[in-house]
Amino acid sequence: MLIVCPDCQKQISDLEPACPSCGRPGPFTGAASVAETPAPTATSTPSGKGKMWLIGLAVVLVIGILALGLAKKEAEAPEEASKTFTNSIGMEFVLIPAGSFMMGCDPTFNECNDSEKPQHRVNIGQPFYLGKYQVTQAQWEAVMGNNPSSFKGRDNPVDSVSWDDAQVFIKKLNEKEGHTRYRLPTEAEWEYAARAGTTSAWSFGDEGNAMSGYAWYGANSGDTTHPVGQKQPNPWGLYDVHGNVWEWVQDCWSDNYRDAPTDGSAGGNNCEYRVLRGGSWKYIPSFARSAYRNVFSPGFRSYLSGLRIARTQ
Repeated sequence: MLIVCPDCQKQISDLEPACPSCGRPGPFTGAASVAETPAPTATSTPSGKGKMWLIGLAVVLVIGILALGLAKKEAEAPEEASKTFTNSIGMEFVLIPAGSFMMGCDPTFNECNDSEKPQHRVNIGQPFYLGKYQVTQAQWEAVMGNNPSSFKGRDNPVDSVSWDDAQVFIKKLNEKEGHTRYRLPTEAEWEYAARAGTTSAWSFGDEGNAMSGYAWYGANSGDTTHPVGQKQPNPWGLYDVHGNVWEWVQDCWSDNYRDAPTDGSAGGNNCEYRVLRGGSWKYIPSFARSAYRNVFSPGFRSYLSGLRIARTQ
C-alpha cells in the first residue's frame, strides 16, 4: 500500500525501511494512505457495422412501440355509425344527426295555431335513426301477421292503426330482432328530422303551392294513399314527411309549448290523447306544415293515420 511520508510528503511504500527521499526511518505507523486508482478496464468499441446494427435495432423498437400505441387508440375509438341502416324485414333508416333547432311555428307566419306556440329552442343531444319511409303494409304484415289498411297496397303506408297498435308493432319488431331499440320518435325528434335544417313552413320552402312535388295531399291524392317514396325527399333524405298518412309520435298532447321539454324528450300533460304529425292524403297543405300538430285518442284507428318508427343507435 502506498503511504505519504510524514516529513517530505512523498509517496512511498509502507514496506520501505526508510523514506528513499528524505531518509526518515520507518516504520510509518499512522501515515496517511493514498487511494489507489483502479486500472482502466478495457472496453470494446463497436465497429462501424456494429453501430449501424444498433441504430437499426433502435429504429425497429421505436416503430414497434408507436404501432402498438396507434393500434390501441384505434381499438378504443368508437365505430362511426353508418348513415343508413336496413333491418331484417327491409325497413330502411337514415341517421339523424345531433343538433338544435327552433321548434314550433315562426311567429311571423300568419297560419300559426296556438298549439304550435311559443316557438322554442330544442337540443337533440344524440343522433338517432329514423325510418326513411312510412311503415308499409308489407312490413306491418311481416311483423303483425295482418293488414288493417283501408287502402290496400304492399308498398303503400299501413293505415287504420292506432297509437296502441303502433306500440304492439314496435314491441314485436324489437322481439324479432332481439333488442329494445325501436320506438316511436318523440314529437321534437319528428319535427327536427322533418325540418332537416330548414326554418321554412315546409321542408321545401314557404310556398304551399309547391307541395305537389313533395307530398300526397288533398289536391293530388285522388282520395287514397300512395306507395311510399314516390315524391321528392326532404334535405335529409326522408320521404313523405308531408302528406300520405298522419304519423304517430310518442308524446302525450299539450295545448301549447309553454312547459315543453327542451332536450328532445317526449312531453305533454294529457295522455288521454296522443300527437300525430305530417298531414295526410286528405287535407290542405297547411295541415302538413313542419310545425302542424294533430291529436287523436291512443286507441283511435283512422284511414288517415299510420307511423314512421325511430331506432336508437
